[in-house]
Amino acid sequence: MAEAPAPRSPLAGLADALAGARADGVTLTDRSARARFNLRIDPKDVEALTAAGAILGGSLPRTPNTAATTVNGKILLWLGPDEWLVTGPAEEGAQLDDTLRGRLDGRHHALTDVSAMYATLALSGPRAREVLMKGCRLDLHPRAFKPNTCVQTALAKANVILHQTDDTPSYEITVRNSFSVYLATWLLDAMAEYRQG
Repeated sequence: MAEAPAPRSPLAGLADALAGARADGVTLTDRSARARFNLRIDPKDVEALTAAGAILGGSLPRTPNTAATTVNGKILLWLGPDEWLVTGPAEEGAQLDDTLRGRLDGRHHALTDVSAMYATLALSGPRAREVLMKGCRLDLHPRAFKPNTCVQTALAKANVILHQTDDTPSYEITVRNSFSVYLATWLLDAMAEYRQG
């Protein structure tokens, strides 16, 4: 039986532009090749939360607008009191899906594979914050928005999940596929003033 083809990034048409998306103090890359799951669990069900945490390699964040990276490379983003976005390497997606479903079977939960719904862009560098501030109303100052902070917001009028991953600062911006080319193009344009030559 033939293997299924590898998923194609919705940003494949911008591959050349993104490969050269380097400016003084900021870079933009495509990080769409990830498995993504929307996970909902009753926050009062400690056994279900513990079971999910054991599979994921770390506890699901319980503090609003926070994120955690687990020991086995999963990223867990708090989206609501009973909702998280779980991301991990694309090649582990099917196994993660099966394992979570098996462990949570019989418990009140919802697990939805949303890998094909979203694209993720990584914006990094000392000027990354300035680029985001051109189209985001949030207070992105380090005192208010720091590593392991995530939020659902609008960036350049597109709904996104914005996650600061480190102090560089680096951000992962997750957006619906239908807005991904628009947002990547907007970010490339917002970076233009920092390009040399």
